[in-house]
Amino acid sequence: MTAVLPLAAPDRRRWHGVQRRLAGPWCARLLSLAACLLLWHWATTRQVDLGVLSFAHVPAPAEVGRSAWELLQSPRLLQHLGWSLWRIGAGFGVAALVGVALGLAIGRWPWARALLLPPLEVLRPIPAVAWIPLAILMFPSSEVSMIFITFTGALFPILLNTLHGVEAVDARLLASARSLGTRGWRLFAEVVLPASAPSIATGLAIGMGTCWFCLVSAEMISGQFGIGYYTWESYTLQNYPGIIVGMLWIGGLGLGSSALLRALARRAMPWWHAQEGST
Repeated sequence: MTAVLPLAAPDRRRWHGVQRRLAGPWCARLLSLAACLLLWHWATTRQVDLGVLSFAHVPAPAEVGRSAWELLQSPRLLQHLGWSLWRIGAGFGVAALVGVALGLAIGRWPWARALLLPPLEVLRPIPAVAWIPLAILMFPSSEVSMIFITFTGALFPILLNTLHGVEAVDARLLASARSLGTRGWRLFAEVVLPASAPSIATGLAIGMGTCWFCLVSAEMISGQFGIGYYTWESYTLQNYPGIIVGMLWIGGLGLGSSALLRALARRAMPWWHAQEGST
């Protein structure tokens, strides 16, 4: 039989500190979610009508729960999820490669800035959803056009954050590396790229969020499968609880994919995580 040894005083204090850090934020988050759920239930059961805002036709949480359970039991859910995840993976993957490469080149080499930045500055203010009509004309396949829209939505957050990260590399760090004989591609790979990596990771997380927004817009217009299409189909069939179920799936997938990116970034850059924790 194994005896349970009491914790030493420093260990007890450390354990109590961990409990306080975990309990505080999680309690606040759960209370916040519960308050939103209660407010939603109250507004829909009372059919609150404020003139400019009405909950008369908004389904209550219980109706949404029943609709979500029916969708979970349907094979259509996996079909919709599979198509949406494929489009997100393709569009975001290409945007990450192109955005990081362009951001590094523009931030590092003046000739690349002079050549590439002017057209990108013209294209940058155009919202990704504004590309939908042109994408339908440019690509004969609706599948490719939806991937192009997700690519467009993710590209500029990734590119601009990468560019900011390269421009923010400390000049003293570069001077120190040069004084030690580090130059050319070695300077880029060993100093510039690691120093700008946190900003690149931030851009990837932001780009993932905009990627979901653009995908849902594209699927609503030209998709035949996907979570965005399911949400719009629910509206056209007057399946009002299904609209909120689709929205919740989109929110959950967007939150989960962004959290996955942040977790991978923290694992790849432990020094960045330590800096975040100390601030």
